[in-house]
Amino acid sequence: MKMTMTEFEPIIEVIEEAYEVPHLNATRKISALLPHDYYQTDKKYPVLYLQDGQNLFNPSAQYGDWAIDKSMAKLAEEGLSDIIIIAIDHGEEERIIEYLPYYHPRFGKGKGNFYIQFMIDKLIPYINKHYRTLTDFEHTGIGGSSMGGLISLHAGLSNPGVFGKMMIFSPSLWISRMIFNNTKTFTPLNESKIYLYAGGQESKEHLPNARMLETIIKNKMVKGHAIDFHFSLNELGNHSEVHWREEFPKAVKWLFFNKKT
Repeated sequence: MKMTMTEFEPIIEVIEEAYEVPHLNATRKISALLPHDYYQTDKKYPVLYLQDGQNLFNPSAQYGDWAIDKSMAKLAEEGLSDIIIIAIDHGEEERIIEYLPYYHPRFGKGKGNFYIQFMIDKLIPYINKHYRTLTDFEHTGIGGSSMGGLISLHAGLSNPGVFGKMMIFSPSLWISRMIFNNTKTFTPLNESKIYLYAGGQESKEHLPNARMLETIIKNKMVKGHAIDFHFSLNELGNHSEVHWREEFPKAVKWLFFNKKT
């Protein structure tokens, strides 16, 4: 008998409406999306930490949402439900500065590195303690779009022993050339997986910047660095949630379930 989609929907738990982020002197809402059968098993699961939690599974979000809950249900119906997603809300008017890991003449000194340290020092240990997780870098991913994509890329490049998988959608590469230098000096552990998506109708600089990032990564692979890389381009894609929503299940399949796209 075919099960209904509702039986595959992820379990959504709000970990805390105002989780303490001492590194930023702030609080953030943090949610967990668990496999639909999480409480019927004793399995341990890989974890994907996603930025911009407000835009991930809220159809009323200002610019639309990624609908990751619906994607997770569809993936589960295909037998691909073994993943936990942690959604971290952004800081509203503080978003850019908190996702910025560098100095920028307009925005000043970014707080991105403090944000990453919060994840590594506090949030990830909390998740590993309270949920059944696979804790090694191979099973720990980070991702986001736009500024959330930039901070996720920086986090993965800077902490290869923590984040073995990166889901990078339309990253704000324009904000600093430092991200290209970080990529050139990146030393992955065995094996780092990077999924990069770009739209052809984003800003004028976006696709050339994404192509530059692709070239740097592929050069590293040629030199023998342990990187598995996939570049996904939607020539008609603009900078919006609707395209990130389409890309999300493809990226999850490739990063966590070794499904080729």
